[in-house]
Amino acid sequence: MGGDRAPEEIVAGALAARGPRLEPVLHGREPVVTPFANGLPVVHADDVVAMDEKPGDAARTKRGSSLFAVCRAVAEGESDVAVSAGNTGALLAAGLVEIGRLPGVHRPAIAIPLPGPDGPTVLIDGGANADARPEHLVQFGHMGAVFAEEALGIASPRVALLSIGEEPEKGNKLVRETHELLRATGLRYTGNVEGRDLLASVADVVVCDGFTGNVALKTLEGGIQTVMTGLREAIGAGLRTRVGGLLIRPAARVLRAKLDPDTYGGAYLLGLKGLVVIAHGSSSRAAAANAIRLAARGVEGRVVERVAARLAEGRADPAG
Repeated sequence: MGGDRAPEEIVAGALAARGPRLEPVLHGREPVVTPFANGLPVVHADDVVAMDEKPGDAARTKRGSSLFAVCRAVAEGESDVAVSAGNTGALLAAGLVEIGRLPGVHRPAIAIPLPGPDGPTVLIDGGANADARPEHLVQFGHMGAVFAEEALGIASPRVALLSIGEEPEKGNKLVRETHELLRATGLRYTGNVEGRDLLASVADVVVCDGFTGNVALKTLEGGIQTVMTGLREAIGAGLRTRVGGLLIRPAARVLRAKLDPDTYGGAYLLGLKGLVVIAHGSSSRAAAANAIRLAARGVEGRVVERVAARLAEGRADPAG
C-alpha cells in the first residue's frame, strides 16, 4: 500500500519479480490489492501509513498497517525479507518495533547503491540517522562493507568517508574523529572522498551521517534528472540535433540505464535482526521488481547473519 503509485505499480513489480525461488507475499487492503494480484497471496491489513505521517504516530496507532505487518512477518519467520515503498521513517520505526536491532548495533542505517563507471558504490547512511556519533559511522562502514561483499559481489571493498576535502584535517568534528577511528579498523579504509566522487567509483563504500547522505542522494537524483531532461530537450530542438540524437541514442540509453535509480530499486536497512529493503516512494513497477530482487540477493547472501557475525567479532564497535 506504500508509495506514490501503489498498489498497481507495486503489485506489478511483485509479479515481475516472481520466479521459481522467489514468491512475493502482498500485504494490504485485500479488496484493493487482490484485483491486481494475479494469483499472488494477499494478507489483509486494515490500516495504511500515509507518506507524510509521523513515524512516532504510526508506531503508536498503525501497528495494524501493511507496513508494520511485513516487518512482523519477518520477525515471526513467515517471510524472509520485507520490502516497502512506503513512509521511510515509519518503516524504520516498524523495523525497530517489530524486528529489533542486532545485539551491539547502535543505529540501523540505510545502504544505497549508487551507479558508477566501474560498478556501484554503497552510500551509508542514506537517511536513517540525521544525527550520529563517530562510533555509529564506524559501524556503518562495517555494515556497508558486508552489503558490498554479499549483495553486490565486491571482494575486499574499499571504504571511504564523505567529507569536504581529501585531506585528513578537512571536515567537521564528526568527520575528523570518525577518520581516526576508521583508520584503526580492519576495514580497507582509503580515507576521505568528496561529493564529486560519489559516482566516480573511487570507493566501494562511502560512509556519512544520515542527514549528509540524504542531502547528497537527493542532490544526485535531481542533478541526473535535470541533465537527462535537458539533453532530451536539446536533442529535439531542431532538425540537426534530432539527426544527431538518432546517432547517440544507443549510447544515451546505456547511460540512462546506468544512472537510473530504478536499476537497483531499493536500499537495505541494515542493523536489524531481520532484513528490510526500502524502495523509493515513486517506485515504478521496474523499480519495485528490482527492489524485490535486491532483497532476495540479501537473503541468499545472508547479509543479516554476516553483519551479526562481524559485530560478534568486536570489529564493528570501537567502543566495545
